[in-house]
Amino acid sequence: MSDAPADRFPWRQVVVAAFLPTILFSIGEGAIIPIIPVVADDLGAGLAAAGLISAMLVVGELLGDMPAGSLVARIGERYAMIGAAVLSIVGVLVSVLAPDPWLLGVGILLIGVATAVFALARHAFMASFVPPMYRARALSTLGGTTRLGMLIGPFVTAAVIQATGVAAHAFWIHLAACVAAIIALVVLHDPEDIVTTRPGQGAREAVEEERGLFRTIVANRRVLATLGTGSALVAALRASRNVILPLWAVSIGLDEATTAIIIGAAATLDFGLFYTGGWIMDRFGRLWTVVPSMIGLGSFHLLLAFTHDLDQAQLWFAAIAALLSLSNGIGAGVLMTLGADLADPNHPAPFLGAWRFTNDTGAALAPLIIAGVTALASLPVAAGVMGVLGLLGALNMRVYVPRYVATRRPPRDAGPGDAGPGDAGPGDGAPAPSAD
Repeated sequence: MSDAPADRFPWRQVVVAAFLPTILFSIGEGAIIPIIPVVADDLGAGLAAAGLISAMLVVGELLGDMPAGSLVARIGERYAMIGAAVLSIVGVLVSVLAPDPWLLGVGILLIGVATAVFALARHAFMASFVPPMYRARALSTLGGTTRLGMLIGPFVTAAVIQATGVAAHAFWIHLAACVAAIIALVVLHDPEDIVTTRPGQGAREAVEEERGLFRTIVANRRVLATLGTGSALVAALRASRNVILPLWAVSIGLDEATTAIIIGAAATLDFGLFYTGGWIMDRFGRLWTVVPSMIGLGSFHLLLAFTHDLDQAQLWFAAIAALLSLSNGIGAGVLMTLGADLADPNHPAPFLGAWRFTNDTGAALAPLIIAGVTALASLPVAAGVMGVLGLLGALNMRVYVPRYVATRRPPRDAGPGDAGPGDAGPGDGAPAPSAD
């Protein structure tokens, strides 16, 4: 973390270089999410198989978490992000040239691996260098840049489909976004060159080499088995939303362009709340966003389950997509913030890799659950199952966040950096993850 006082953190110098590559990469990801089930269906996959292929994005993120921590530690955030963008381009080419649904799944898997490395690299920078009193707002803003990409991407996809009539052309949007991200990373100053070097830098590489992902998981098994389970459920509900909405649109007969527009419009609400969520976390504590977010995600999944065969199913779909986005938006950045609260700021990548692996396990299992339940029962039953899991996740967070992360509101007369032990601002009162 920088040794400079928090009020002298060079935000203006860092903000573009820190956030622009993430925005560009996320635009590409947002462009392809709505059309993956459609392209899979065009290649002959059924509804359940299309859900499984959509799941390859988060399965790839799970696999990418395994080497991401050590890779970022060894070659640095910037080069890791460039390499991830190149790998994502390879995944796009495989997807575009895929003659059958399963090779499409391989391409989506590669994009998921690249997404994991890209995301962890920028997360590690924020966890190390941003002053604790601004941590939640900074990481919520990072989450907001991802949401901005998810907002822009579907609208670009809708325009391309309207112009060409071919859903698969959205993959070229992702390729162009990855190229733009690489150019930004090469041309702009590396944020690490602007901010003071984090302490303990010399010992960091040795620590990274000694402790890989699974050794880090074992060393932090208590927090990952308890709070980590709740965070995995949060990630599962977020992944479910991204998979179940496109599948639902296919199921009720919406065309591709309308689906992209509805999902893009819902993403506007999601994006609009990111800073509000961060401010609430810094001011009142992490519980005040994560619990309401999970209650909303769980409840609206349950509501969606009862709307499939209604006369106004398409209007219900649009309304619930908006409500899910509102619920997700208020929790923007909370998982990254909790991970940063618990990680060692001197070398956060190992724990953040384990934390993201735990979260992405939930994100990877959710689409698999949806595909499995859809094949065995129906898509509405799958939505109901995910809704119940969301409410269980809210309960888990309510129980375990106070045990590991500070949750009380700072005194009214305290400045932003005056929070005492147990206060909500930085989470400094939280116990660091440790072995049992």
